[in-house]
Amino acid sequence: MSTIFNFSFEVSANELDHLNHVNNVVYLHWVLDAAQKHWDFLSNDIINEAYVWVVLRHEIDYVSFAKLGDKIQINTWVKSSVGVKSERIVEIQKEGKLIAKAKTIWCLLDKKTMKPVRIPSEIMKLFA
Repeated sequence: MSTIFNFSFEVSANELDHLNHVNNVVYLHWVLDAAQKHWDFLSNDIINEAYVWVVLRHEIDYVSFAKLGDKIQINTWVKSSVGVKSERIVEIQKEGKLIAKAKTIWCLLDKKTMKPVRIPSEIMKLFA
């Protein structure tokens, strides 16, 4: 398991649905944003020129809801990496309580061929 990466923000009006709760699609956006922010923090230009990640699967469990003005904290980490795949966990919290949890399976691609490639040790070390 990698070190937990986190960030916080406040729910804005454009993220709400007709119930005045955060729309389910927004949670998915937050999951993708968390992965990108964490990868940007860990990675470098050399790795980014050679590789790209794509999503194979998302699972999101909704526990509670968020509304306008709520302060949200996102925690994310890479749970495991084997072969060409990596499993990332994202926890979404408000007031220290879990409101959603996601598991995403990512696949590493060679950026030139756009074909799956075994995760090299240089990337595995980033997750350690």
